[in-house]
Amino acid sequence: MNGLGAHLIVAPVVLPLVAGAAMLVVGGERQRAYQIAIGLVSTFGLVGIALALAIGADAAPDGLLDVYRLGNWPAPFAIVLVADRLSALMLLLASLIAAAAAVFSIARWHRAGPHFHPLFQFLLMGLNGAFLTGDLFNLFVFFEVLLVASYGLALHGSGPARIRAGLHYVAVNLAASLLFLVGVSLIYGVTGTLNMADIAARIPAVPAERRALFEAGAGILGIAFLVKAGMWPLCFWLPSTYAAASPPVACVFAILTKVGAYVVLRLWLLLPGAETGTLAQFGGDWLLVGGLATVAFGAIGSLASQDMARLASFSVLVSSGTVLAAIGMGGTDVTGGALYYLASSTLAIAAFFLLIELVERGREPGADMLAVTREAYGDDDSPEGDETEATIGIAVPATMGLLGLAFVGCALVIVGLPPLSGFVAKFALLRAALDTTGGPDTAVPFASWAFLAMLLTSGLAGLIAMTRAGIRVFWAAPDRAVPRVGLIEIVPVAALLLLCAAQTVAAGPLMRYAEAAAQSLHAPHDYLRAVLAPATDRPPRPTEGR
Repeated sequence: MNGLGAHLIVAPVVLPLVAGAAMLVVGGERQRAYQIAIGLVSTFGLVGIALALAIGADAAPDGLLDVYRLGNWPAPFAIVLVADRLSALMLLLASLIAAAAAVFSIARWHRAGPHFHPLFQFLLMGLNGAFLTGDLFNLFVFFEVLLVASYGLALHGSGPARIRAGLHYVAVNLAASLLFLVGVSLIYGVTGTLNMADIAARIPAVPAERRALFEAGAGILGIAFLVKAGMWPLCFWLPSTYAAASPPVACVFAILTKVGAYVVLRLWLLLPGAETGTLAQFGGDWLLVGGLATVAFGAIGSLASQDMARLASFSVLVSSGTVLAAIGMGGTDVTGGALYYLASSTLAIAAFFLLIELVERGREPGADMLAVTREAYGDDDSPEGDETEATIGIAVPATMGLLGLAFVGCALVIVGLPPLSGFVAKFALLRAALDTTGGPDTAVPFASWAFLAMLLTSGLAGLIAMTRAGIRVFWAAPDRAVPRVGLIEIVPVAALLLLCAAQTVAAGPLMRYAEAAAQSLHAPHDYLRAVLAPATDRPPRPTEGR
């Protein structure tokens, strides 16, 4: 790349930073029109930039678009940003969800509290930086930026439930950040560096008597990331926080748990790689067991949820647990299927969080509790006046039909039923987990059978929970009023579901992209060589010279 194109990799960090600062300086709370304009330009600009980075990374032979050293300092001293297939995929996923949430918020939610748009941009800055950074120190910095912004967004709109859940969220993440610092300090004390590639290169030379200290640091660091990924039993804060958050904030939060899963995937395959002897695949069994336990907890929570927001929150846990279990299995094909599943489930859950607010808008307060009470006590008596309404008939306006269709789309993808991308993702995961490349006589590992059982059971539990919720909301809701839905609110939901449909249609190319990203992660030689090479000796990238 030449000119500005050579600096495209820093744009996902700089653009939302400049946009957020400009909102604070130029806009102010009295000039929300300026804030909306700046926010939309920045967010949709990020979509274009992320798409360009993904196409460029996919075109590179080794899947590595560029290594950007701020100040052109050599590794390990430079602040390094790395754009490969995985980071580009996560950037694109985050920007698409952010664009949908930004448009949805314009209807009314951005007025529910102060500084919504600047906080939203700073959240995107931290999110994008976490996906791009190549060293642990800046990973901590970007994590803190996105967390501080998310604290404000979690409390956006106030209300007792939101304040209570938000304070839990703040306390848990502050504790996780402290663990993050302790883990990073231990790793730095053993290896003398914080550059991820440099750490991976130095691990084989770590003396045997100091490996226990390194393992302790890696374990503590892993706990910090697994708290953010929502792995059981570290996920008690997540359902309440996500259910209480405002719809556009909950939509963006759907990608935040994937940040933890992303870092686990990146570091687990990079630091304790195959060359590190006893450290190879350190903690893989714990990831598998913890991921399966998270799926089980999320499935049980889905069945127990009488509130659609909590149902969506437990679906986040099922999605996150499936990805963590797939990472723990350690196979390249399973990792590829997990990346495809990650994108599909995150888009559908983000759409579901937005849809819930539209669906619940026409319901009377406490409708779910009323339905549960009637189920428990067999109270099927209709209140006076219902008979009269039944004889008149219930109108089926286009709004309810559209919302119902969107609900069915969300349910199909989240549960994993044909014909949408959720089914393709789960089929790819199961095919890879049960693959016996050693021949027909090769036994399928017990872990693969456990993964199969948990994936099918969670899908059945999700189907029951979604069906029950759909019947209550769209079919058997008493005194239902047709919600008034604006075009600016339903378009983001439809756009996210259309992306799921597009992911189904383009399943072949997208699965190939995911599998190529997984192969690069499991064989990170090109990543290490590109990051550690001196800037002057760095081989030219395929995109350079265009």
